[in-house]
Amino acid sequence: MTVPLSLFRAALLSLCVLAFSGCWPASHSQLDEEKEPHFLAGKSRVNAMDYQGAIESFEKALEVNPHSGAAHFEAGLLYEKYKLDYAAAIYHFDRFLEQRPKSDYAEVVKQRILACKQELAKTVSLGPVAQSMQSEFDKLSEENKRLHDEVDKWRAFYARNPVPTNTPVATPVAVRTPTSLAQANRIYNSRPHYPGAASLSPIRRVDV
Repeated sequence: MTVPLSLFRAALLSLCVLAFSGCWPASHSQLDEEKEPHFLAGKSRVNAMDYQGAIESFEKALEVNPHSGAAHFEAGLLYEKYKLDYAAAIYHFDRFLEQRPKSDYAEVVKQRILACKQELAKTVSLGPVAQSMQSEFDKLSEENKRLHDEVDKWRAFYARNPVPTNTPVATPVAVRTPTSLAQANRIYNSRPHYPGAASLSPIRRVDV
């Protein structure tokens, strides 16, 4: 059976369209992703421990090819381990699974997604409590600083004005209370009196 020339040309045209649209087998697509210049730059920066630069390179690789499962995988690992941005890591891991659902790393990526979600849950559930504790801690720190400043001021004051160690102590004077009417009259007559006081009679005993 001879294949019509028009049918052959149509099939060839379809293959060309698939080639230009990037719909190649997964293995060929993966090799292309890992040869992309920005992806290679990202791997080089990871080896140099330039993690921020590596993330930027993988993000550029995704700008060139948003369907790059390899770039999503590498970016997800960096966001999880070094940036602690679990939401971004989950996003890239999810995109990786969309592009390579049957990958040998699929189960590992699913475990990483679960771990990132657990970390996010911790921040959400403990957020209000942590904020309250931080506020209380700030108040205590401020009060502690105020007390330290007050102590420092008093220390400076006593350093400028030392307390004498030989300050004489006043001796209390004993006050003798008159024990008889005669003694009371003598004390009364010995004191100066205001005008008109002379008409006053001396103190007399009153018998009850």
